[in-house]
Amino acid sequence: MPTFLERLRTAIGSRYEIERELGHGAMATVYLARDLKQDRQVAVKVMRHDVGFAMGVERFKREIDLVTHLTHPHILPIYDSGEADGELFYVMPYIEGESLRARLNRERQLPVDEALRITCEVASALDHSHRHGIIHRDIKPENILLEDGQALVADFGIARAATSMGKEKLTSTGVSLGTPMYMSPEQGMADPGVDGRSDIYSLGCVLYEMLAGQPPFSGPTTQALIARHSLDEVPSLSIIRSSIPDEVEDAVLRALDKVPADRFATANEFAAALQACRQSGVHTVRRTGHRTRQRKRPQRDWRLIGGLAAIALLVLTGAAWAGRSLLFSGRTRPSAGTASGTRFAQQRVAVLYFKDRSSDKSLGYLADGLTESLIKDLGQVQSLDVVSTSGVKQFVGKDVSRDSIASALEAGTLVEGGVESEGGRARVTVRLIDGNSGTDWRDAALVESLANPVVLKSRLADTLAVMLRQMIGEEIRLRASRAGTENSAAWSLVQRAGKMRKEADSLDQAGNPAGAAEKLLSADTLLAQAESLDQQWAEPIVARGQVAARQVKLTRDPEPAKKLIEAGIGHADRALALDASNADALELRGTLRVTPVARGFVQDKRTVDDLLDRGAKDLSEAIAANPTQAMALFVLSQIQYSKHNVVEANNLLRRAYDADAYLAAAPDILWGLYTTSYDLESFTSAKSWCDAFDGRFPQHPLAARCQLWIMTAKGITSDPAEAWRRAARVRVEQLLKRT
Repeated sequence: MPTFLERLRTAIGSRYEIERELGHGAMATVYLARDLKQDRQVAVKVMRHDVGFAMGVERFKREIDLVTHLTHPHILPIYDSGEADGELFYVMPYIEGESLRARLNRERQLPVDEALRITCEVASALDHSHRHGIIHRDIKPENILLEDGQALVADFGIARAATSMGKEKLTSTGVSLGTPMYMSPEQGMADPGVDGRSDIYSLGCVLYEMLAGQPPFSGPTTQALIARHSLDEVPSLSIIRSSIPDEVEDAVLRALDKVPADRFATANEFAAALQACRQSGVHTVRRTGHRTRQRKRPQRDWRLIGGLAAIALLVLTGAAWAGRSLLFSGRTRPSAGTASGTRFAQQRVAVLYFKDRSSDKSLGYLADGLTESLIKDLGQVQSLDVVSTSGVKQFVGKDVSRDSIASALEAGTLVEGGVESEGGRARVTVRLIDGNSGTDWRDAALVESLANPVVLKSRLADTLAVMLRQMIGEEIRLRASRAGTENSAAWSLVQRAGKMRKEADSLDQAGNPAGAAEKLLSADTLLAQAESLDQQWAEPIVARGQVAARQVKLTRDPEPAKKLIEAGIGHADRALALDASNADALELRGTLRVTPVARGFVQDKRTVDDLLDRGAKDLSEAIAANPTQAMALFVLSQIQYSKHNVVEANNLLRRAYDADAYLAAAPDILWGLYTTSYDLESFTSAKSWCDAFDGRFPQHPLAARCQLWIMTAKGITSDPAEAWRRAARVRVEQLLKRT
């Protein structure tokens, strides 16, 4: 049977010669082709079969024909459209440049003047389309192409055709129009009255990202993103990048107003405002004073910095309150199929810890290692939203149903697996589960020598990638781990050491610090052996530093603790000598540098300031290397808060929570989000974070405190009876602490 590509080539071969695939998305695949009549290269976009079927041939042709009449220097034109062997397609020029997304991936932030110029060009294109009654609905960096530096807006064809289908038909195909990270509040709420001002909001998000290096809002799920666009204040650009003029920030904030009527009325008005900034000079000196609603805070005694930075040690000690309490809390949201009608995206994947099914339970290290490797590898795939190890770890050893796990993690896809021994070989089974229904979708089994775990890890990742592609309908391309090793013995030693570190945490939480210390010493021995087997592999070196930091927490005597801190920094230095951008090593060194402050080992103010500054530098570099390095974001937020940079602390806390809501430090992150929002007098946000805290950690001592505290805020409706009840709850908690 001929392949799809072979059938496509045959169907349009008289007009276009298909050369190769350029890429694909949720709704279509793009091919490079040669226009035989005009003798030029073109891009042929072929709609996904189910999308094309739902759309219908006549509707597709009618809507594409309307877009074909858009003629503008910054709109990518449509040359042709039609049907080929039952597949709908349209033809565009082939642009040899790159997308704005590719440039942002490479440079992260653009010069202010260039960002404004690109935005003005896109706004000009949008103004033209809006005057012709066409709303794009999916403005994002991927749909802005750059040819010789000039912006071209692409995909008006898909937007117009898909919109004509109606929400019900579009939903039935499993895809949605628009990208939540750039979606206006009204589009996120499926408002049927969406107009051109929605595109202005999306373009404002793109401009914000070009200037700040990140979109204004991020979130772990589509629902979270829509909520943040609708409710949260836009983080200040001037805090992230102080060189941005006030007039530019004012224009961005107006474009990003929650209420369409308060935005620019037309894209041309937006462009005019930005053009005025360019003509007046983009390096204008900023107005004096803060433009936020931040209150003047009393000066803190610098000795209190240690108390604030102490929370940072959670990254290494694992001693958070949440570590002693199931994060899942037994509270489930309604699963799919219930009255709520909630459906979780299949791209949201939770790889549950594989089970050790060996008779003597000797393969736990391998089961854990394979699980964590899969989470790490899949986490690099841009099209997937993978739950962190912290998120899935809470279910280890717990009898929790699949639908409850899927609901708690909002995961549309679950991955289960197990490891058992067959002589000298390991047999690994892996199963894909539909998180919305709880039914098995597909499974596979692999057998490999126990002496070749690295080969087994690679085969398992490739097998799962194929299974996910078949289930989700998107290509899953895995990149080899940058810090990997080909030495199977070294890899196995690191996994065994990791298992011992988990056992040490359990012993410490059970009140056996001596047993925990013994386990950590054994883990360090295994890691040293792994390092000797592959001296170019940074992972065991970083892990040794993390073990040293964990030992600091178990050591009360300052002098031994200082030596362990120095040893941990030494391990981090050696790892960074191998890989200067190793985010884990930078996070380790930055956190260890502030540890003497947290433990009160230093008293000289100059030394304290130096340690905090050096720690902040390492943590910032860790975040630059990996923008989702959650614990580095959290630790840096504490340093910023201690320096009275409340806006930046709040921004870092938001990013930390978005990156991994299941960290052991999650209660402290939520508390920080509450307090910084309150300090900024953003009382609606403060209440939202307080409610989130109380919902996830109802037994935490600070949950009642924030609920009581928030009643004093302006604009928050208070209930005296409820206030007294919560005050009593706080009092009981204080008495329990004393007993």
